[in-house]
Parts: sequence; C-alpha cells; structure tokens
Amino acid sequence: MFADRAKIFLKSGKGGDGHVSFRRELYVPAGGPDGGDGGKGGDIIFEVDDGLNTLVDFRQVRKYVAKNGEPGGKKRCHGADGKDLVIKVPKGTVIKDFDSGKVIADMSGHNRREIILKGGKGGQGNMHYATATMQAPKYAQPGQDSQELWVTLELKVIADVGLVGFPNVGKSTILSRVSNAKPKIANYHFTTLNPHLGVVDLDDGAGFVMADIPGLIEGASEGVGLGHDFLRHIERTKALIHVVDAASTEGRDPVEDIRAINAELRSYNEDLMSRPQVIAANKIDAVYDQDDDPVEKIRQEFEPLGIKVYPISAVSGKGMKELLYGVYNLLKSLDKEPVVFEREFDISSLQSGANLPYTVEKNEDGEYVVEGPRIEKMLGYTNLESEKGFVFFQNFLKESGVLDELVKAGIQEGDTVRMYGLAFDYYR
Repeated sequence: MFADRAKIFLKSGKGGDGHVSFRRELYVPAGGPDGGDGGKGGDIIFEVDDGLNTLVDFRQVRKYVAKNGEPGGKKRCHGADGKDLVIKVPKGTVIKDFDSGKVIADMSGHNRREIILKGGKGGQGNMHYATATMQAPKYAQPGQDSQELWVTLELKVIADVGLVGFPNVGKSTILSRVSNAKPKIANYHFTTLNPHLGVVDLDDGAGFVMADIPGLIEGASEGVGLGHDFLRHIERTKALIHVVDAASTEGRDPVEDIRAINAELRSYNEDLMSRPQVIAANKIDAVYDQDDDPVEKIRQEFEPLGIKVYPISAVSGKGMKELLYGVYNLLKSLDKEPVVFEREFDISSLQSGANLPYTVEKNEDGEYVVEGPRIEKMLGYTNLESEKGFVFFQNFLKESGVLDELVKAGIQEGDTVRMYGLAFDYYR
C-alpha cells in the first residue's frame, strides 16, 4: 500500500541549566561567581530528500527526539549545544498539527528545509547575576523546556495534471502510453492503489507531469473506500483530465459519471472545482452505434460550461496528441509555481498554559498550590532570602506564565500561594 500518511511524535531538546559556582584559587580570596551557561537544546528540522517518494519509514519509527543541551560548568565553561535532529521527507509532504489538523509547514516549492520545533535556550550561569550589591549570587537560570507535538505527515503528489474518473475507465492506460510510468493495469476495479507519476514529453522540450489518481467511487469524499487518501493527491494539481468511458462498456452513463465525480470533488474541497478541467472521452473505438454518438452528448452537456471534450482511444492512441497539446497549452496559461499550502498553526501556541510544565490548583484551605519540575528546580537554585534572589524568582514566575495562570484561577490579593513547603502572600 502506498504510504502517504503517518502520525509521529516530535520533541525538541531541553536547554541546559546554568551553573552555580565560585572561583576558588590560591591567593584569590574573593574570586567571584564563575558558573557557565547551559547549552541550547537541539531543534527538530524537516528537510526534503529527492530520493524519497513515500512515508513508509515513519511507520517503523514513531518518535523523534532531539538532544538536550548540556549544563554549564565551572570556570565559565559553556555547556555543549544539543544536536539538531534532521528528519528527511519526500517533496510534497505536508506537516499538520494532529489535534487541530492545521498546516504547520508544506515541504514543497522552494521550501526544502524548515525548523518545526526549536530547542530550549540554555540557562545563564550565576556569573551573569553579580552586581555591586550582590557579589556572590547563589542562583542560576534553568534551561528552557523543550517543545513537543504530535503531528500528521501527509504526502500530496506534486503533479501539473491529475487524471480522475471512475475505476476501469482507462486512466492507467493513458499514463502508460504517454509517459515512462508503468502502472499495473488489469480489467478489474481498484487496480491502482498507488498514485503514479509520469512525465509527458512533447516536441521541442515541452512537457508536464501527470498523475494517475486511483479510481474514485461515489461516497469517496465521506471516506468511503480509500476516498480521502486518493482525493488528497488531487489538491496539488493545477488542472484535471476527467477520463470517462464514452462507450459505456460497463453499462454506466458517461454524463452521469462526470457529474458524480465532480460532486465528490466539490464535497471534498470546493476549491477543486475552480481548477481548469478537460474531459477525455475514452474508448471511442468501442462505440458501434454511429447514429447515437455519446461524445456529442458529452460535448452538448459540458462544453457550454467551458470544459473542452477530447475523444480518444487510449489503446490505439487515437486523439491522444490533440488531448496532450490541449492540456499543455492550458497549463501555459496558468501559474507555474506549485500549489503550496499556507501555514495555519502557530508553534508559539505550544507555550500556552495547557502545555506548561506545572499545575495551578486551589486546595480545601483556599490556598493556591503551584507544582512542577521547573518550579522545584528553580527553588533549589534560588536564594530567596536575598532581595535579588526573590526578585529573580518573581520574574521567573511572570515570564513562565505562572502569575497569569493564578489570575485565571481566581486568586485575589492577600491569598496564599504554596510551592513545595514554602508559602507566599499574593500581591499585584
């Protein structure tokens, strides 16, 4: 099965903690603070690899975690930065937030490398907090937390033209005749489970990329069969060739077939109906009743709507040249840039209260209890008995959003805030 969708977990690296230490050397009685800064955490980076054409590898590995930054050291030693994690994906991969379905990045066009999650900044060592009045600060800054996110990867085929239509109307035969693609062809429905790409070469170096989109059925837009998986690939195309069995070899009405497929396209994505479309009336060599020309019926129905109809035989090649050059001239009038999906998801939203590494709760005594690993670590670093240290801790609570969360929880002036055995009165 064509692997064109995967769900994976991403986590950037945490920033290394700043270090608390003091210079201790012979004949230097007051060397001062020399704690170094922590290293930056590794980023999660997506990069296009032209050698890939499926997302099958992501079905084996589900979690991708970048390296953490190293903590700072003595003698102003800076902690090593965490190594970035580069994830290779095929061209045309769309990265979406799993929960909301919003687009984070589209690895198409000129976008070949993008940082999706940034590693946390390293914390500053205590050497940065020395002042004329506070010459021996006993606190340092913890490294920033990592970011984490579940994402969906979707591979949307990049092609100029998409072949659409019911199963068994001849799409695979057309692609195999006009390009170097070798799709599997047989006389039964849903032969083509994989979208096939082929390069159509015309005279004088002209040409375009064509995709055989697997046969659709009614109800595809609601996910019937493999409808959603197939329709996803049409979103990239600039124009559509609607292939229909003009000879009705399976007893279906070609006009009704075209209407049914267009209804599925419209139901899935209204924008698809704004794409230029031509009709390839296939299997004309199997039309035996010359007095009842089905191609003329199709023309009368759709050409007044601006949809050109080309009678063809994919088997014999009749009418194929006219179809291909007609499509090529249509493409020349369109924007040459590939269809790229705009960013919809703001990574900065990961810093909202729902994702912060602490909890704010009101207990039975009416006290507001704040807990979390960063809070506990900061309390261990900070000398709250000094004025500088207390101000430093207050700034941390403000910058990390704890004070905002307390306000949301309904705290009032004079209420008690409790953190790991320590109690504070809240004042604005």
